Amino acid sequence: MDEITILKQIADGDPDDKKCVVKLLDHFKHSGPNGQHVCMVFEYLGDNLLTLIKYSDYRGMPLAKVKEICYHILVGLDYLHKQLSIIHTDLKPENILLLSVIDSSKDPRKTGAPLILPNTKDKTIYESSSTKDSKLSNGDLTKNQKKKIRRKAKRAAQGCAGKEAAAESEQDPDASDVDGVKRTSGGSSVHKRGSRSTRRKLLESVELKCKLVDFGNACWTYKQFTNDIQTRQYRCPEVILGSKYSTFADMWSFACICFELATGDVLFDPHSGDNYDRDEVSSH
Repeated sequence: MDEITILKQIADGDPDDKKCVVKLLDHFKHSGPNGQHVCMVFEYLGDNLLTLIKYSDYRGMPLAKVKEICYHILVGLDYLHKQLSIIHTDLKPENILLLSVIDSSKDPRKTGAPLILPNTKDKTIYESSSTKDSKLSNGDLTKNQKKKIRRKAKRAAQGCAGKEAAAESEQDPDASDVDGVKRTSGGSSVHKRGSRSTRRKLLESVELKCKLVDFGNACWTYKQFTNDIQTRQYRCPEVILGSKYSTFADMWSFACICFELATGDVLFDPHSGDNYDRDEVSSH
């Protein structure tokens, strides 16, 4: 609920949608077999910046493109920090989304791709509690209904995996030892993002507008929830040392992201040593 409060504050201060931060459209509560869940509805966005880095084969992007991306990140941070006194606390490439997908052929809005769980003729699990035996009096599903859901989910997952494998086998083989390379039964390397030339063309034409997302760990400068913040590779010195932190913590993470976009490599990759673990300051 703290996250929803922060997201509402963000949306209320940005009616023209120019601040490069994700928009919360709605939220609701859902009662299911595992209790009550608070669900949030967001605008539809595209790939994250880590996917963009992967499309560059971890070789980095042209500085002009890096600067364009960084401009939008800074617009978002300026809005959060100066106008709302909000610290994101977990800024990293995965938490910055492009407004569209890199490869338009993979955009479900354009391809008409089905949902992961297909529609079923058996609607009993969705019927009202007045339907005989469809739900228990407390709103939970019966054991048989839970079994049905698990079976359907398993079948759907297997079907998706089969389709993905078939699609990958049709891709243009272009040996590259970056993340995303698959081995076919024949032993040849197949990249799930297509050939290197295809990836390069997609990168050249990609729309670089982006938005900051994932405020599950965000806080206010005047109301902080924990000292344990930030993903390890993007963690600032003051947090590592257990000192006080503020909006500058996000700026450290931002600088690490700049480096990663330009080079394809993380600036810091902490490892444990003989007398310290990777969450502590090392001699490196």
